[in-house]
Amino acid sequence: MRSPELSAFLAALRPGELLPGTVAAVERFGVFVALDAGPAHPVFPGAGFVSAAELSWRPFDALTDVVQAGQRITCEFLQFDTWNLQARLSLKATLPDPFQTFTATAGPVRGRVTKVVPFGVFVALADGLEGLLRHDDAPGPSEVGDEITVVITEVDRERRRIRLSASGPA
Repeated sequence: MRSPELSAFLAALRPGELLPGTVAAVERFGVFVALDAGPAHPVFPGAGFVSAAELSWRPFDALTDVVQAGQRITCEFLQFDTWNLQARLSLKATLPDPFQTFTATAGPVRGRVTKVVPFGVFVALADGLEGLLRHDDAPGPSEVGDEITVVITEVDRERRRIRLSASGPA
């Protein structure tokens, strides 16, 4: 898989650079992107590749919930994959991080219990965001589906975790 022209193009890219293109193929492991600039890939459907983890900040069941073949997208260049001769890309890096936005502005929040575990309950706070309300911080038992009011007491930005405390009556 030799392509000196493609290799030179990819080596000239810098992390953080925005690259427009078209979704060439959606596979179960990621998305191939035909980049507007630069040559075509000699083997793969596109010289750009977005792994499933780099598609969206929000959870999704299938990659086609996020993108479709033929869709125009702009991605951030992460690195040059010299083994596969591809540009590793991130679509989610071009979108606002809902975790950062929500935790910077949230006060008391009304949420729905999504899961009960031995040490507490997980509460849906916003689209795709959940926090943990430990049993010792809760006024009483909760069940999946219960609506409760909580406040954010701790934010672990590195591990992307939110700890909650009960706020007022359920």
